[in-house]
Amino acid sequence: MEELTKKEEEVMQVIWHLKEVFVKDIIEHLDPTNSIPYNTISSIVRILEKKGYVGYKAFGKTYEYYPLISKMQYRKFSFSRVLDNYFDDSVENLLSFMVKEKKLSSGDLQKIEELIKKNEDHE
Repeated sequence: MEELTKKEEEVMQVIWHLKEVFVKDIIEHLDPTNSIPYNTISSIVRILEKKGYVGYKAFGKTYEYYPLISKMQYRKFSFSRVLDNYFDDSVENLLSFMVKEKKLSSGDLQKIEELIKKNEDHE
């Protein structure tokens, strides 16, 4: 799986949300004032297609796009990449960072512990 740029990811978020879209739907969802040029979004969608993220159905000269990669698949890929590249593939380093940045409270840690226990019970 190939990493997405910020703009590509923004467009993919719309495609994941709407499931089947035309370029005009993406533009309306991203920018209700329609100030984003059609060709810009169309180019991004074609790049997403080349990267294997979207497929399409042709209706004459118009294309309806749909996701080939689920949001969960991309989430797993992105998380693994961040964990590996920024936290030396260590969950401990990630959690330590989150605690220091005050993004994780003791209540959050308690919920994580409960999730771990619940998951262990299902094994």
